[in-house]
Amino acid sequence: MAREGEPAESEFAYRADSKRVAYEVSGAPDGFPVFLMHGTPGSRTGPAPRGIVLHRLGVKLISYDRPGYGDSDRVEGRHVADAARDVELIADTLGLERFSIAGRSGGGPHALACAADEHLRRRVVRVAVLVSPAPSDAAELDWFDGMNAGNVRGFGAGATDTVSMVEEIRRRAERAAEDPRFLLEDLMREMPAADRRVVNSPAIRRLLADTYEIAMKTGPYGWIDDVLALRRSWKFDLGDIDARATKIRLWHGAEDTFAPVSHAQWLGAQLPGAEIEVQPGAAHFDAVEALPRILHWLATPALATPAPAPVARNVLIGAPTGQ
Repeated sequence: MAREGEPAESEFAYRADSKRVAYEVSGAPDGFPVFLMHGTPGSRTGPAPRGIVLHRLGVKLISYDRPGYGDSDRVEGRHVADAARDVELIADTLGLERFSIAGRSGGGPHALACAADEHLRRRVVRVAVLVSPAPSDAAELDWFDGMNAGNVRGFGAGATDTVSMVEEIRRRAERAAEDPRFLLEDLMREMPAADRRVVNSPAIRRLLADTYEIAMKTGPYGWIDDVLALRRSWKFDLGDIDARATKIRLWHGAEDTFAPVSHAQWLGAQLPGAEIEVQPGAAHFDAVEALPRILHWLATPALATPAPAPVARNVLIGAPTGQ
């Protein structure tokens, strides 16, 4: 899926083991670089504002397929912390010294991994985490409380073993590969009213289907590896993030049932100095509407100027991905 006025083809960065990581660059060529981590499942194609909006925001946006998704080669057994190496690779390929990172939904923990990484933390200026889950072993957090039934099944609650969880994801991914609209319809059955308001547009539904199709073009492995990585140790310590040196902002919809708001509240408690915004009446997919405002904040690493008014929904051509 190409963004309007932007090239459709991805570019590639190559790891030391010759595996490739697919990425796209859009927006203002001389803008402040911001990495965008997609959801679970998802791909580099969404969500993102149109190129003209990114120009106005002063954002040079870099999005990439996590290993196993889209055009990126699979890295079996990867951990959340490994995202830091992908970002470092792409940043070095593009010659970027300093940048910010946004992570939405399943991309949120991967964004935090970059802020905690000893090789990246001095290069990452700001991090925004939207509708993110907390670690599955978070102390004093009932991880599944308030989560919809589909995500509970997808993340393995009640499964007797990992094999059962993987087979559940594989089954859903195979159905989505046959008809990408299946996954969206599956998600919509359990969406609260706030989410339905966002994805009710036929254009957004079409873009969602395109995003899922790209995400699983080579199979279900990106999705499987994401869930396994999110459910086991993230392999980094949130305590290694210095929210005074790297500004951290958490955004969450109060009505979210894909990643309940208690997850954001728990994360906020672990990150002294982080800002947290919980929007009443909003849910998981409302992060799409919040994204332009968040990108403006990420692109102003010095003293932030007042953010522009929220951008109307029709400026977005990317699509959110389910958690």
